[in-house]
Amino acid sequence: MTKSNRHPLQSPALVTALALLCCLLWGSAFPCIKTGYRIFHIAAQDAPSQLLFAGIRFFLAGLLTLAIHALASRKLPKYSGSTLKKTGILALFQTILQYTFFYMGLARTTAVKGSIIIGTQIFLSILLAVFLFRQEKLTGRKVLGCLLGFAGLVLVNLSGGTLSLTPAFGDLLMFLAAAANAFSTVFLKRFSENEDPVVLSGSQFAIGGLVMILIGRFSGGGFRIGSPEGAFLLLYMALISSVAYSVWGLLLKYNPVSRITIFSFSNQVFGVILSAVFLKESQALDLFTLLALVLVSAGILTVNHVPRVEEKGPARWSDPGR
Repeated sequence: MTKSNRHPLQSPALVTALALLCCLLWGSAFPCIKTGYRIFHIAAQDAPSQLLFAGIRFFLAGLLTLAIHALASRKLPKYSGSTLKKTGILALFQTILQYTFFYMGLARTTAVKGSIIIGTQIFLSILLAVFLFRQEKLTGRKVLGCLLGFAGLVLVNLSGGTLSLTPAFGDLLMFLAAAANAFSTVFLKRFSENEDPVVLSGSQFAIGGLVMILIGRFSGGGFRIGSPEGAFLLLYMALISSVAYSVWGLLLKYNPVSRITIFSFSNQVFGVILSAVFLKESQALDLFTLLALVLVSAGILTVNHVPRVEEKGPARWSDPGR
């Protein structure tokens, strides 16, 4: 493709700027959730209110994603029986299970540790795609990337130089969130072959968010927004998902997947930096945490680096973020 007929979203400078913007938005979710717990007075043990908080965010995100898609395509999405089935599967793994574990886990661990642990979803996605779904082949590069990533996971559980073989409950929940995200990523790659990935994501956000709202509310959860600060936070968190997923999907549509997903390592970098700055979690940035961040980032870069000769075929939807 010549420069004259190249799509604007294939410009290296624009691709870099938009991909990093998506990762910055996803990374900001970690301090935002913690801030939401403070503003709405949601206790660490109040799981129903945590689910309600998450449900409202993702229900709004789903509506915004579908609205953005409708404005961009100038048509409303159409749903077949097959589309609804795929949407239900994605809603279960990508929103309900992932964010139930994510919100409950983040209430019980630091945002710095949580942002590093959740980064292992990329390695889990690869293992699932290779061994369970048979979508990819295992290569030396992927093995090395996974080993680096899991080494980072071990390091992040080092406290005071002593390895904890029984990680904190919050850390375990964050790992389960990463596992649910890995399943949803593999499913989404498969489903997006015949479906619009933005419609799938927006629909599953809305359905999953509504289910979480109902579960949280009927389980006794509740909180008052009560201030412009709280309303703005909820709106921003909904925009994190709707805008980032929409932009990421468009980037993948016009570029090889390896060229886009290589930026996903910065999710953890942004998550750690923003959590340390806005939540005053700088005490969590000890030597082991910093080394863990380096290892996880190096692992993600190693896994996502694909030589140009391998950049073939249409880009697939990927879910790296929050």
